Amino acid sequence: MALCNVAGPAGMGFIRRRMSRSPGFPQHIIARKRDGHALTPEEIASFVRGATDGSWADYQLSAMLMAIFLRGMTPEETAAYTGAMMHSGVTADLSSVKQRKADKHSTGGVGDKVSLHLAPMIAACGVAVPMISGRGLGHSGGTLDKLESIAGFRVDLSFEEYRAQLERIGLCLIGQTRELAPADRKLYALRDVTATVECIPLICASILSKKLAEGTDVLVGDVKFGRGAFMKTKADARRLAQELVSVATSMGTPMRAVLTAMHEPLGRTVGNALEVVESIACLHGRGPADTMAVTYAVAEQMLVLAGAAGSTAEARSKLEQTITSGAARRKFSEVIEAQGGDARVIDEPARLPQARLKEPLRATRAGFVGDVDAMGVALAALRLGAGRSRAEDRVDPAVGVSDLVKIGERIEAGAPLCVVHANNEAALGDAREMLARAIVVGDAPGTVPSLVAEVIG
Repeated sequence: MALCNVAGPAGMGFIRRRMSRSPGFPQHIIARKRDGHALTPEEIASFVRGATDGSWADYQLSAMLMAIFLRGMTPEETAAYTGAMMHSGVTADLSSVKQRKADKHSTGGVGDKVSLHLAPMIAACGVAVPMISGRGLGHSGGTLDKLESIAGFRVDLSFEEYRAQLERIGLCLIGQTRELAPADRKLYALRDVTATVECIPLICASILSKKLAEGTDVLVGDVKFGRGAFMKTKADARRLAQELVSVATSMGTPMRAVLTAMHEPLGRTVGNALEVVESIACLHGRGPADTMAVTYAVAEQMLVLAGAAGSTAEARSKLEQTITSGAARRKFSEVIEAQGGDARVIDEPARLPQARLKEPLRATRAGFVGDVDAMGVALAALRLGAGRSRAEDRVDPAVGVSDLVKIGERIEAGAPLCVVHANNEAALGDAREMLARAIVVGDAPGTVPSLVAEVIG
């Protein structure tokens, strides 16, 4: 996989900055990047403004994204691009929220539901979490799609509702508003359908333009690498992490990044409602070991960076206490209720959407699980309708895969390797075939790299 090279209105508590005008027709700016030139801040501002006000056509925006993907950006271009994206709309003023504010961002993977239970854990430790999340991108699921599988849950709060809820309960889980980094909302959708997702400057600007505009004090990234991640190698993940930390810090927001492996799905579920069920299990103290390992690795850094813990050991103790005391579970219930959702799912997860068809995929032989290909599982979930192939596709919240085996586990002939949840017979058959190829049983257990590789920054 190719990776490009890295060479509110006044009186409402928001700040709006106007991007400078720049000369040049879109085709001329596209040609300069196509030919490998570094763009000026004015040319970058023209591109971002074109995505915001529609003065650049979708085909011109797509051509520029591909040119950036192929030619890359210098560090100076990436910083200018991030700033232009951030200031394409309003930036939130959360000075009225007296608690320190911390957020996290994952670069996306298969079965990554960590934000759902991590956010209430952090909030239960007394640190506010102003979390603005996205929808599914490519093969990876989106936090908003998962949250919307909870009946009534609203992710489209206004900025005023967002700020008021943070002041009241210290946690808000919303989607990108029309006012926040509108250029990113447009370009994010185009990247998903033009094969330009895996590009470090584009990823960096997309992440930071939203996260820095939301008003957080500190930020921690979960940068994934492996078959189920957008960064396939640890080296590429490290490059992205270093770029994120460098740009965020230069813009005044302290940041760290945790590198985590994504070779097999995280946890045992892939699919929106199914992943919510697993996150609820995490809050009840019954979460899968790998899911909780990533959760603690990221959450510890958030508490330390926010000044709520003096060490990762102290942070770990505080986080575990939110689970055993039920404080994190109560905080999740509180935010669900505040945003119009059915909080009864915390104790009754069967209230979440259920697929019409549920069928196990069984092992044809005894042995050890040698491989669970994260990308293969993700593509099977996409075939079932759990994600989007096109920006306008609708997601089926009920479908997906549960009860996944993990690499290294002993399995008997006829035992289930997973359970397929479907609402369509043809999709069920196709997904079963794809999963049969993705899950390998052999004579010896497979091995995977250490889940948490390193911390950057």
